[in-house]
Amino acid sequence: MKFELNGKKQKETRIMNKFWQNWLAVWCAAIGLFGVVLAGGALDATSGLVKINFALLNGPGVFELDAPMRFSLAVMGSVTIGWSLAMFAALKAANQLDKRSGKSVWSLMTLSVGSWYVIDSLLSIATGFWLNIIPNTVFMAAFLLPVIKNGVLKQ
Repeated sequence: MKFELNGKKQKETRIMNKFWQNWLAVWCAAIGLFGVVLAGGALDATSGLVKINFALLNGPGVFELDAPMRFSLAVMGSVTIGWSLAMFAALKAANQLDKRSGKSVWSLMTLSVGSWYVIDSLLSIATGFWLNIIPNTVFMAAFLLPVIKNGVLKQ
């Protein structure tokens, strides 16, 4: 298939194979499911998984699901769900572009995930929830693996 970019015909070149595209689609779904767990903390009837999550993180103090915490979890959950859908849309779009055009999309996606990783991990340490760095690192590595393997940040 050929398409035009800046008035020039170019040959379509997929920059990521189907296996890694599917890998990242699952990655997006996992982020979305985590958002559902967080949002579930907003209601007493659906807060079981978020209670388990906080127990596993073994942070300081007593975990209380009071009204402000429930509101915060509702907002964090819905933002996380939205981020996963936005990342999925960007993934789909990036894989429709040629290598040169897709590079900017992949760069912004990597900046998005990298900034989340740094900020979330530093604040996890600062607030006494340092164990949160473990799942953060797993998610970061699961994103970077196909990015590096497919060379999508190279021109």
